[in-house]
Amino acid sequence: MKISFHGAARTVTGSKHLLKLNSGLTILLDCGFFQGLGAQTEELNRHFGFEPSEVDILILSHAHIDHSGNIPFLVKQGFAGKIYCTSATQDLAAIMLADTAHIQENDLRYINKKREAKNKAPLEPIYNIEDVDAAMELFFNIPFRKEVEIAPDVKLTFTDSGHILGAAAVNLRIKEDGKEFRLMFSGDIGRPGDRILKVPEKFPQADYIICESTYGNRLHDSTEDTEKKLLEIVYHTCVEKKGKLIIPAFSLGRTQEVVYALNNLKNSGKLPAIPVYVDSPLSVNATAIMKAHPECFNGDVLKSLRSDPDPFGFDNLHYIQQPKDSIALNDLDKPMIIISASGMADAGRVKHHIKNNIKDKRNTILLVGYCSPDSLGGRLAAGNKEVRIFGKEYEVICDVYQENSYSAHGDYKEMLAYLSCQDASKVKEMFLVHGEYEVQVDWREKLMEAGFAKINIPELHSTYEIN
Repeated sequence: MKISFHGAARTVTGSKHLLKLNSGLTILLDCGFFQGLGAQTEELNRHFGFEPSEVDILILSHAHIDHSGNIPFLVKQGFAGKIYCTSATQDLAAIMLADTAHIQENDLRYINKKREAKNKAPLEPIYNIEDVDAAMELFFNIPFRKEVEIAPDVKLTFTDSGHILGAAAVNLRIKEDGKEFRLMFSGDIGRPGDRILKVPEKFPQADYIICESTYGNRLHDSTEDTEKKLLEIVYHTCVEKKGKLIIPAFSLGRTQEVVYALNNLKNSGKLPAIPVYVDSPLSVNATAIMKAHPECFNGDVLKSLRSDPDPFGFDNLHYIQQPKDSIALNDLDKPMIIISASGMADAGRVKHHIKNNIKDKRNTILLVGYCSPDSLGGRLAAGNKEVRIFGKEYEVICDVYQENSYSAHGDYKEMLAYLSCQDASKVKEMFLVHGEYEVQVDWREKLMEAGFAKINIPELHSTYEIN
């Protein structure tokens, strides 16, 4: 068998890992969009590095766009096999892929106006909503912890990775040339202290592991400290400065965590009486899907549901769908909290909110998770005094804070704890993906200290043979 890495290789986004068995069967693990990589992003998303029509099966770990976002283009380019995922992932993928198609169309409308002014030919979106509909016809969901034969001598089991709703580690049991081996792909590893979801669960002993490494050299603050810091920033911005707090947050997972934290602060009487706006149609739909899958909630949330039937809703919380209502927020000169996608601030409505509020010292931008260095969020996190938004330079006058403990990715200690269910001496080889290279080098050292021996950090489009 050969494994080749066509995304999330020495970078965080674009997850795509291709297994080619000696029988000729080809299995793709994830098919994500590259995000936040500047001018090269478009080119990377349009060229897979393999022939889509030759892929027999796609297994999707979870619905985040950097893992699922290029599925419609894969189908458009000739893939016609089954797409395996969990039930919640299928529900979320339907709305997230449709949203991504709409974002492409809207962004290109703006770009093509500029191209037209320069007498350049218009660009076409990578895919449209019709391509999304065609892709969703190929989805097939299976429950956690149920082993399913997806091809002769290939069996799949999903275990809960605790990252976002429906997120799974992929466990494959493969017979080849008379021998059986187990391969595990972590997808993204969640946190044992997640405010909403269950603890990442143990997975069967593996011979080969493809492991994420986003926070392979960092430690997160405790959730208690995080909630305290959030309240301090809310109070400083909205009460003391009487400004707006802008929180770029991914529509799925991060937005619900922030809302849940604010709901807890409201229930305890600590949250100031200021309006909170969730300004993202996708966030509204994702929250509705989350409410429909309580089987993924941890015990604390299930317990709180007895006294608070809606942990994602409270007085002064408003969910915004219509563009006109989003635009109207810019005309409101009063303290408020705006939670809006995208999390890296590189697309969507939050980019407009940042543009309109970045030059006012009363305001604050709070980054609540990973931002790639080339994204708008990454440039703000780096402390840039000027940032380019929609082709224009803006001076950064407002306050900017970053709070990574809202991340849905485990830190290195949490990932080591997750991997501790394995007998490291029986793991023949590991492949580190979904991380910046410098972080992966540090993560590899920590894994070797834990007893894992052969650890690779693949380059983009590199191939390894499994004997």
